[in-house]
Amino acid sequence: MTDRPSYILFLTDQQRYDHLGCNGHPVLRTPNIDAMAAEGVSHDRFYVASPVCMPNRASLMTCRMPSSHGTRSLGIPLNQDNVTFVELLAAAGYDTCLIGKSHLQNVSDWDIQIDPPEHRDGYAAPPEHLAVAMRSDLDNDAYQYERQEYWDQPDPKVPLPFYGFNEYVAVMRHGFNTGGEHLEWIKKNAPETLALRGRDKQFTHDYTVPQAIRTKVQEEHYSTTYIANRAAAWLKAREGNDEPFLLVVSFPDPHHPFTPPGKYWDMYKPEDMVVPAAYEIDDWDPPEYVKSAERARAADPSLGQMAGYSLAVSKQEALEARALTCGMIAMIDDAVGQVRDAATDAGIADKTVQIYTSDHGDHLGEHRLLFKGAEQYDGLTHVPFIWADPKGDSGTRSSDLAQTHDIGTTILEHAKVEKSLGMQGVVLPTVGGAGRDAAHIQYETQRTQEAFGPRPRVHTVVYENWRLSMYLGKCANELFDLAEDPGEMTNLWNSADHQEVKTRLLERLAELEIAAVDRVPLPTAQA
Repeated sequence: MTDRPSYILFLTDQQRYDHLGCNGHPVLRTPNIDAMAAEGVSHDRFYVASPVCMPNRASLMTCRMPSSHGTRSLGIPLNQDNVTFVELLAAAGYDTCLIGKSHLQNVSDWDIQIDPPEHRDGYAAPPEHLAVAMRSDLDNDAYQYERQEYWDQPDPKVPLPFYGFNEYVAVMRHGFNTGGEHLEWIKKNAPETLALRGRDKQFTHDYTVPQAIRTKVQEEHYSTTYIANRAAAWLKAREGNDEPFLLVVSFPDPHHPFTPPGKYWDMYKPEDMVVPAAYEIDDWDPPEYVKSAERARAADPSLGQMAGYSLAVSKQEALEARALTCGMIAMIDDAVGQVRDAATDAGIADKTVQIYTSDHGDHLGEHRLLFKGAEQYDGLTHVPFIWADPKGDSGTRSSDLAQTHDIGTTILEHAKVEKSLGMQGVVLPTVGGAGRDAAHIQYETQRTQEAFGPRPRVHTVVYENWRLSMYLGKCANELFDLAEDPGEMTNLWNSADHQEVKTRLLERLAELEIAAVDRVPLPTAQA
């Protein structure tokens, strides 16, 4: 079968839905992404499975919820026992390639943040190999391919296939400090750039937001350009090749540190950004996690120079973060245009579905916070999604609820490849599927936090015009009316007028939690 469709999936990092140009952002200009939207269907209600990198990327690959695939939080590599939708495409004859960020495995050597258990006097402590209730081999050599230590070896090569990708061009980490094959390319082709990569080597600037770094790394040597160049070359090499393919083009940006290079640094001005409502209203009583973040920042103004968890910021800092994020997205937009042009030049655009999405969002000043955390605000969970099929609808918008783990199942359905038993994603109505009536989101983190307690978990349902979140820990539960209160400023959990809708949402969340419990592995006999 040589008439099967191919797929290019553009994946960005920490890009909120309302910072996508095709959503009418008043400042950000994304002509290439806008053009993709004009050729396809833009989904206005697309949510992540988890609002943090590793769990949500694992959900993208496996079409399963974090509690099922096992990568519940940062720091847990995706177990290779999981079947990915990419493996299914490869088995069906598709060429598969990932260029850019994977983050299905750990990229740092930092110690875990889980407090060690305290053993009671007079009780025998379990030996190390019995101390955790489930045995695991996630620290063996097969899960080290994204650590810098692996890439410091002579001539490092990631064994293939990599979670189903028969080709993999690795780009790790963020900003000027990316590693993997990008760093190896820099060493060989632009070694002078190595001396420009440090935080202490940046150009001077007057931005005050934490992690704003005006890098001296040139645009042509920045990770976004490198990924676009490799993706364009890969597509051009396919001219005359009728075999179907999946190409994932995965950008580390937009993300902190805020390091748009060259012209992208001052392409947008803080004073032109929309001021988040929390800085403008006087009667908002912030939830405890905002108050806790504000107390921590007041006690240590330098907080956030390294950390990536939710940080309290001033209005000026928020506007600066927004402007620099817009610069990073504008650079991605140019890269998307380059890859799209390469598909056209190779004569394959007319049979290739182009998809655009992000792995989660960033507060960017909403509720006076920056970065991300256990909070479940729309800015963290609601991301862009475009499905541009040259043989499908064009220039339309969809209000159907959909999620990250639906991407793989939708691609499989469109490619006429059966999904694996146990995959939990649905098929989007865009390609004739039934879709879903609710979004189900799961979050877990290692770090003990004042407002959330040790190892907090929060599970969320978005249903009709409501968002309900249940926190396991110290944090108060939440209920928001997204139609009347899109900024999520008034928590209705204890509202006497909303107990009926709260009960209905709790029931729907319970149903989703039951559905997310694994049905695999299958039984090996009747009994």
